Amino acid sequence: MATIRARCADCGDVELTTADVQVRICSDTNAGTYGFMCPTCQGMVVKSAEPRTLDLLVASGVACSMWSLPAELGERHEGEPICHDDLLDFHDLLNDEYKLSMALADLADR
Repeated sequence: MATIRARCADCGDVELTTADVQVRICSDTNAGTYGFMCPTCQGMVVKSAEPRTLDLLVASGVACSMWSLPAELGERHEGEPICHDDLLDFHDLLNDEYKLSMALADLADR
């Protein structure tokens, strides 16, 4: 098992094994990170990395997982963005059972 040297912002350089490190790559953008739990402070460390670095980590035996951007990022949005007042109105709606049931019934009728 290979030894990997990485840096924790609080503890400095630490030595890890391939089992201690995880690589994550976005399948949409090919951007990637590697992460590990610092063996000294037990804090989670996540750092972005160039593809070459990620390839070296994976080639040395580090586990790699792929992820995708949420589909909602590609949705078309119409109308004005919500504001603070909209959130307050929604909060009030959720706390008023009658208004909430009327709003849900209105949605069901559509």
